[in-house]
Amino acid sequence: MRYAMVIDTLKCVGCSDCVVACQTENNVPIGYCRDWITETVDGSYPNIVMELKSERCNHCDNAPCVRCCPTGASHIVDGGIVLVTPNECIGCGACIESCPYDARFQHPDGYVDKCTFCHHRLENGQLPACVSVCPTKCMYFGDLDNPNSEVSQLLKNRKHKTLAPEAGTNPHVFYLI
Repeated sequence: MRYAMVIDTLKCVGCSDCVVACQTENNVPIGYCRDWITETVDGSYPNIVMELKSERCNHCDNAPCVRCCPTGASHIVDGGIVLVTPNECIGCGACIESCPYDARFQHPDGYVDKCTFCHHRLENGQLPACVSVCPTKCMYFGDLDNPNSEVSQLLKNRKHKTLAPEAGTNPHVFYLI
């Protein structure tokens, strides 16, 4: 199994419900976030295109944050989820610098924190908090290795992209365009 998230940029309205759900579910300190909304505007009047999307750790197959971690605190678990073990993290910040998605932050308690795809919820058969609260249902989550899963079908049938493909990380967050 390889978990993946698919986000439909044509349905996202930038409401930030995913951000608030994550902060609440994971007790993220005020002023920090594990996911965020970006707005990109391209073109010039009258041909302007705006894209809203929810971004986070991309849970990469080839994760530079895992390779550079001196203690092994950053690691990949079953399903391809990249996690940080707080009590093993020395807070050196090497993983923060190596992430091409700017998806990690220094937690006030001294360790590096990031999106976990709500690993604790997955273990209980639940979807990540961000996916479960999205009012436009623009976020999908599932197994890339299952060709019949909703995420696999969406990627098969819709045009999509990943962020920073030139980084060679093989991310597991995809954006339908």
